[in-house]
Amino acid sequence: MPEITVQNILEAGVVGAGGAGFPTHVKLSAKADTLLLNAAECEPLLHKDKEVLRAFAAEVIEGMAAGMKLVGAARGVVGIKEKYRDVIDLLRTKLPASMEVAPLRDAYPAGDEFILVYDVLRRVIPPGGIPLNVGAVVLNVETALNVARAADRPVTEKYLTVAGAVAEPVTLRAPVGATLAQCVAAAGGPTVADPNYIVGGVMMGCLEDDRDALVDKTTGGVIVLPSDHAVVRRRRRDWRQIARIGRSACDQCSFCTELCPRWLLGHPIEPHRAMRSLEFNMVGEINVVGAQFCCECNLCSLYSCPEDLDPKSVCAENKRRLAAEKKRWENPPFNPARPEMHLENRKAPMTRLMTKLGLRSFRNVGPLNDDLLPVERVGVKLKQHVGAACEPIVSVGQTVKKGEPIGRPPVSDGKPALGAPVHASIDGVVKAIENGIVWIEK
Repeated sequence: MPEITVQNILEAGVVGAGGAGFPTHVKLSAKADTLLLNAAECEPLLHKDKEVLRAFAAEVIEGMAAGMKLVGAARGVVGIKEKYRDVIDLLRTKLPASMEVAPLRDAYPAGDEFILVYDVLRRVIPPGGIPLNVGAVVLNVETALNVARAADRPVTEKYLTVAGAVAEPVTLRAPVGATLAQCVAAAGGPTVADPNYIVGGVMMGCLEDDRDALVDKTTGGVIVLPSDHAVVRRRRRDWRQIARIGRSACDQCSFCTELCPRWLLGHPIEPHRAMRSLEFNMVGEINVVGAQFCCECNLCSLYSCPEDLDPKSVCAENKRRLAAEKKRWENPPFNPARPEMHLENRKAPMTRLMTKLGLRSFRNVGPLNDDLLPVERVGVKLKQHVGAACEPIVSVGQTVKKGEPIGRPPVSDGKPALGAPVHASIDGVVKAIENGIVWIEK
């Protein structure tokens, strides 16, 4: 394989494919002693990472090797759930001596990079920190695949699982810019009359009412659920309902805090204190400042709370308020000994979580269909990443080829803004550039 450079990764437009969208060329410009491949994929009903790893193990390993070389890591570790024995056995026949597999429990949120770093390396990332603070770099499976291909193939396609209330749950290969409705149709279509799309997973994803919303580089899955499903009903509550119900019903049992993954890592996030802030109209700052360290995994709201309240949304609202007021907890208290005492015994088993969420009636499979989803038209977003939106470098009426750059991050004082270029995902003609989207038709 050709040597992969940071410039290759930049020009290919590689960003975090697990949902975060952080530009990978920036991440791999740092130095670390260990590179972790995040194959945990702990969102219920999603199978994309496991399927990609099984189908393209050699290329994913090449991407890991390239990443390790760039960051100077001597060790590479694949974090994957122990239940995927066939994938683990396959990997162990292919991994070089510098890489190993770390089997993980089937629990949520095993795929959170803070939890992954602790489970694999026994290192605790400090509050507000990143894996680099403890000498690690974390890559998603599909990100590593895109790194391996970066020298000759920009990111124009996305793997995603379509599951839930569909005829045939599947992991698809779709052009960036295809619609969610096209992906759901490729899974045999909805099996309910009132389908709702949750993009990214039922725990941390968002409810998307526009069925023609576009697939981008971070789209990991679409879960289809009926309108009367508990997860959908919870997503449709507005802030006034969340606050009113929480203020009247929270009895301060603190289950939300006792099972909070970030609190279990020793961080000063206490969801029950955030709930208490509702009763005091947010006047007690100690009740809210810890919310800035909430990872919004939703475990407190969708699993821990015996009253079915929504501590996650309260923490998220407090985070937004603190950010707007430019308040930040400097040098927060941190108890790195807490995980040794509590974390292993307080993880949420996936079977129990899926039962609580009402998902056990859906087929928990997502076999890979590697045939590219055929589309005649795509809408390529100019912002599919952390950082600044790209500026278009094509014009209406221009003919473009698949893989051709169509947008680049803006440049100020000779320096490009944080971001990654975007590329045409089909051959065609640029029909419109509007609302941050480049529309291309064959």
